[in-house]
Amino acid sequence: MRPQPSFLPLSSVEAKSLGIEQFDIILVTGDAYVDHPSFGTALIGRVLWDAGFSVGIIAQPDIKTEQDFTALGKPRLFFGISSGNVDSMVNNYTPNLKRRSSDVYSPGGIAKRPDRATIVYTNRIHSLYPDVPIVLGGIEASLRRFAHYDYWQNRVRQSILADAPATLLAYGMAERQMVEIAQRLDNGKPSRLLRDIQGTMYTMEVAEWRTPRPQGIVEIPCFSEVVSDTAAYAKAFAIHYKEQDPLHGRPVAQPHPKTVIVQNPPARPLSSSELDHAYDLPFTRLAHPSYREPVPALLPVQFSIVSHRGCFGSCSFCALTHHQGRIVQSRSPESIVREVIRMAAMPEFRGIVQDVGGPTANMYNMGCDLWDAAGACPDKFCSPACKNLKTNHRKLRELLKKIREVPGVKKVFVGSGIRYDLVLADDEGFMFLKDLCEHYVSGHLKVAPEHVSPVVTAAMNKPDGVFFDRFLTLFTAFQKGKPKRQYLVPYFMSGHPGCTIKDMIELAEYIRDHKVYTEQVQDFTPTPLSVSTCMYYTGLNPFTLEPVHVPKGQEKKIQRALMQYKEPQNLDLVLEGLRTADRNDLIGTGGKCLVVGKKLPGLVKAGARSSTEKVGQKDRDQL
Repeated sequence: MRPQPSFLPLSSVEAKSLGIEQFDIILVTGDAYVDHPSFGTALIGRVLWDAGFSVGIIAQPDIKTEQDFTALGKPRLFFGISSGNVDSMVNNYTPNLKRRSSDVYSPGGIAKRPDRATIVYTNRIHSLYPDVPIVLGGIEASLRRFAHYDYWQNRVRQSILADAPATLLAYGMAERQMVEIAQRLDNGKPSRLLRDIQGTMYTMEVAEWRTPRPQGIVEIPCFSEVVSDTAAYAKAFAIHYKEQDPLHGRPVAQPHPKTVIVQNPPARPLSSSELDHAYDLPFTRLAHPSYREPVPALLPVQFSIVSHRGCFGSCSFCALTHHQGRIVQSRSPESIVREVIRMAAMPEFRGIVQDVGGPTANMYNMGCDLWDAAGACPDKFCSPACKNLKTNHRKLRELLKKIREVPGVKKVFVGSGIRYDLVLADDEGFMFLKDLCEHYVSGHLKVAPEHVSPVVTAAMNKPDGVFFDRFLTLFTAFQKGKPKRQYLVPYFMSGHPGCTIKDMIELAEYIRDHKVYTEQVQDFTPTPLSVSTCMYYTGLNPFTLEPVHVPKGQEKKIQRALMQYKEPQNLDLVLEGLRTADRNDLIGTGGKCLVVGKKLPGLVKAGARSSTEKVGQKDRDQL
């Protein structure tokens, strides 16, 4: 087995220096190559190399020519293609559908990633090397693996595996399945026969699908149905959502006009020792030395630690259930401390561990008694109220203390979000929050209640607002006697399915009363394969098929404005929203008013103006 190189090779010159005449595997990515475990291509590349395969990387190829795609030659086994760490459409456009001028995953922030990068790269590779298997991976492929609503085109698109000429799609984090694909191909197994690897998808000819097919495959409504019938779309989503478990999940098939895509059950999560081994690989935590400008995305994570994967929160607007899954997989404290020791030895390290966490920071080492034998429950979401869910924070507290004690470490931060309902559900949670305030946050602690209206938090599958109230009270109590006060920075969301203008006014009043006004707001963006996106497109709860209110157009703008009611540029929209909800009592000179100033003409009586009437310049001057 070849020893791991300082960097995985980007050029034929680097390959020759390592004695490589032909790569076993070539990975193509829309990101710059940063040799850091938070960057998917680096992680997969290192894991494959550790398994005995030589790996080259084509980073951010120029799609206008063949040169970059042919620079490393033809791989012996397969091409692996990813858009990078982010879906290319999310990366390239703002929530308002305006093209971004820069890309933090590119040297100097220069935008190089094409729209729908996975499809574009796959078409180029397939045209140049039609006989070489292609495996899709990464977040873009993972979350577009079924027919899905595409916000950027405002239509339902086919599975990415139906649009791109690929052999397989490896979804999720994919270390296990990528190694198995490589090993089977290395043993001479034809790629067309790789149909039983968990965590992968493959295609089947329509004619083959119509003949007697293997037993146990769940068929969901086909593309033609979901593109023309929103109820069929919602039903399809609910069916495949419930099969996303490695223990009880079944294969799922969705016919498309020219092919049938089949998803095998998710891959078994990595064990603690397997996670340790992956993160113990010799990452340099640096961008490839060929880059003359820094890669902005590296800066905030260069000295951060991934402590665990998975999240049992199942927030509706998050697609993590379809990617990392609900089962939390935690690394050992010993492995994490070893990684911190390696970081501390780097000349670039200044004593600051930027983050220790995962999708939810305080889920480290939490779990359920049933996961190992039965997987996550298919008929209910995990909750601190469940007696089988272990929510103790003791091991996380011990881990953070060990990291603080590593020589060379001056400060450890927990920058990932925390679930405040887990803090409140555990006796150790009180001490964890105390530790957090004393040692692991600077001036601000970020949490994400998202909303306070019970109707909206239920649609989001977030804890009720009463839990945030309790957490806010507890956090405030910890500030007593501090020479330098810390502040809670809550993240709220507007425009989520199920949210009305009245709900947003309730949130605005909460922000006013609790003095948690912030300039950082989130407007719901429908990203592929989340429950919320399904509700946004269909207007239905996919699990009950009950109607859901979906704010769009002018109402969505009003909702966002209400969350920032103090901003002068939002005046027109805030007034329109208040009038629409018949809340003229919040306009004027009273201490509870959201729009404060001299009373506007005609506002003494409720409903004095049409909810659609614009505010004139005279009104604005009076305010």
